[in-house]
Amino acid sequence: MIDIDKWQEIFSSIRRHKLRTALTAFGVAWGIFMLVALLGMGRGLEKGLEYDFRDDAINSLWIRSGTTSLAYKGLKKGRRIQFDNSDYDLIKEQFPEIDAITGRFYISGSQTVSYKDKDMSFSTRGVHPGHQILENSIMLEGRYILDKDLDAVSKVAVIGRIVRDDLFGKEDAIGKEISIGGTIYKVVGVFRDTGSDDEMRNIFIPITTAQRIYSGKPEIHQLMVSGGTLGLREMQVLESKIHNTLARNKRIDPKDEKALRIFNLAEEYQKFTGLMGAIRWLIWLVGIFSILAGVIGISNIMLIIVKDRTKEIGIRKAIGATPGSIVRMIMQESIFITSLAGYIGLLLGIGLLFALSDVESDYFRNPGVDLRVVVTALFVLVLTGTLAGLIPAIQAARINPVEAIKSD
Repeated sequence: MIDIDKWQEIFSSIRRHKLRTALTAFGVAWGIFMLVALLGMGRGLEKGLEYDFRDDAINSLWIRSGTTSLAYKGLKKGRRIQFDNSDYDLIKEQFPEIDAITGRFYISGSQTVSYKDKDMSFSTRGVHPGHQILENSIMLEGRYILDKDLDAVSKVAVIGRIVRDDLFGKEDAIGKEISIGGTIYKVVGVFRDTGSDDEMRNIFIPITTAQRIYSGKPEIHQLMVSGGTLGLREMQVLESKIHNTLARNKRIDPKDEKALRIFNLAEEYQKFTGLMGAIRWLIWLVGIFSILAGVIGISNIMLIIVKDRTKEIGIRKAIGATPGSIVRMIMQESIFITSLAGYIGLLLGIGLLFALSDVESDYFRNPGVDLRVVVTALFVLVLTGTLAGLIPAIQAARINPVEAIKSD
């Protein structure tokens, strides 16, 4: 049942302290607004950084060769290190824990790709079947490169969605023949990449075909391996073992950092998650201190209200009001002011996130309104209102009725 007299007293008290109450309520609203906005924007930042990792398998190692900077076992420095098929086979055989492996053969420059009367330029790479896993490629039509294509040195091609749209329009691309730099290839698949549109401007052919046509040698420009479900520590161990194996095979000083470079994407992702964890703690810290400032303001205004109503509270206690009823009266007023101000701040924060929900950039995407953010903010609202009124309510309950009635 609603106690109308009590609510009238609360509104009367607020009217007597309009400016102070308004300023204090603003502090609470601002604190809740900051908490909701910061949590939402932090989530947007997290989504943006996660988006940067969407293109490739996170648990992966990217291996590149370079030029030796250290002499080793009678060999002079300055040797150019070149991977070949034997390095691919060596890693595949010696490390059964890897989930997928691929080599890359980069065909220099953009190749002129022709179909009927259309001539366009697209990047072409020679790859192994495991490249699909390493690149997170999703097949829209047909199939990817298979081992049988490598064995037969087949002239087949898997094209990106944008290549298909630009070359074929609405025509079915599967089974059609295209010319890549003057060599005819049969399209066997169309893929979609989880990365940017540029990734779907690529054409992939069997690496053995690329080696024979464009090099005449079994060379590989880059090696990539996926660790599947391996943990970070296991990926670091795998990186070290592969580094040492390739160093022995290529007769490289294991300490030569310029001859053999391995990029551990799992480590980079771990750094990212650590950074996001630190940012989340910082957001909570800033938000909590902003709310605490509002809590202190509410507590101060309630102390002033209790002082102004000392005589009234004394009379209440003299005619039988219990300390519990006095505490509930003060707490109710505190929670009302805090909840109203906080609700306004909550709506403004949600409104801001909604306005930014379609923003997309390299490091910030779709902050949105997370249900957890709203629930957290509502919980904080109730908690701050309770804390703000606690000390004034206890002080009011301790008022001596006789001394209160005598006070001016």
